Amino acid sequence: MTCELISVGTELLLGDIVNTNAQYLSKKLAALGIDVLFQHTVGDNPQRLKATLDLAFSQCEMIILTGGLGPTPDDLTKEVCAEYFGLELVEDKKSLEKIEEYYKTKNLPMPPSNKKQAMMPEGCLILENSCGTAPGCVMEKNGKAMIILPGPPREMKPMFELAEKKYLSKFTHGVIKSHNVRTFAIGESAMAEKVSDLLFLKNPTVAPYAKNGEALLRVTAKAENEEEAEKLLSPVIEEIEKRLGDYIYGIDVDSLAEATVSLLKEKNLTVATAESCTAGLVSKRITDVSGSSAVFGCTVVSYSNEIKEKVLGVKKSDLEKYGAVSETVALQMARGALEISGADIAASVTGLAGPDSDETGKEVGLVYIAVTNGKKEVCKKLLTGHKDRKNCRPYNRNAAALNVLNEIRLFAKENY
Repeated sequence: MTCELISVGTELLLGDIVNTNAQYLSKKLAALGIDVLFQHTVGDNPQRLKATLDLAFSQCEMIILTGGLGPTPDDLTKEVCAEYFGLELVEDKKSLEKIEEYYKTKNLPMPPSNKKQAMMPEGCLILENSCGTAPGCVMEKNGKAMIILPGPPREMKPMFELAEKKYLSKFTHGVIKSHNVRTFAIGESAMAEKVSDLLFLKNPTVAPYAKNGEALLRVTAKAENEEEAEKLLSPVIEEIEKRLGDYIYGIDVDSLAEATVSLLKEKNLTVATAESCTAGLVSKRITDVSGSSAVFGCTVVSYSNEIKEKVLGVKKSDLEKYGAVSETVALQMARGALEISGADIAASVTGLAGPDSDETGKEVGLVYIAVTNGKKEVCKKLLTGHKDRKNCRPYNRNAAALNVLNEIRLFAKENY
């Protein structure tokens, strides 16, 4: 079964809303063994939507549409699709009762325009909406199928699961399974070179992707069932791990912060930070991870030299001699954070995020990262290379924060 995704909504084309539906549906359909060949986004325009349907059905057997099921006149997805298949819209009593009940529970009168949402293509499979007022549906004709789902993700996701149970399950002749091998401190091209021969495999396939400050390899296999797919995937992932080593921070994890927190939990370690140029961004990334309170102690955001000196114990003479952005100061900041917090590990970061340098004239994008446990300490010098005055600051802060997380991860891995 081949499928195309069509996202309907002028707000998507204007950039007012990020289209997360397509990503969700692509992953779900891949897991079912249904090939998504194309994705389209079209505005709330009946002529353009019809043209998109023509194009889609010239290439695929099934279309899944999201959006355009609201009660307003510009919500025309269901109407255009019904007309495309030559089906009349008829009022569905059960859907109307559900919409009326929705407003009763909110103690609100139902606007007359909402009756439009209960008008369904004759003979369709109706998909109830457990989180809103707009039901979806499935239509079939001449070997072609359309599945229409609401646009809001909180409504779309449970309705897709309903469609999977009631309709899509009959097409699941096999599975497509993927694993994401996440890496840091190695660029996409360098990563790809280390596994260059694996990129030509047919099943499983290996594909490199660049992410924000990192890179990943997606390993994908198609098989009759999940167990067979894993048998294909495992030896390839093992080979990738052998070649990339410590560059890999996790498989199927969402972020470097998540991987770092997980490792600290595994080793029963706590961490504290002292941050200058990142202004608490490292601690935010850590505490964004659920359960991070088990491993995170505190952070000291020390922008001024006075705070570095009075709170973290950095020597005034060293600040004057080497400057705040220096290996000497970074190490003293980490030692101070360790002493204040009583954590097992402390990390510090000091640097020039830009757009301007400091009084020493050091290069924008210069960062020092130190990690210590009181017995062993390391300090890394980082040059981001990003000096564009307009965009360098957020880039350099993000790069610095990611590198701090990675240094904490490597320190914990190597020393405990």
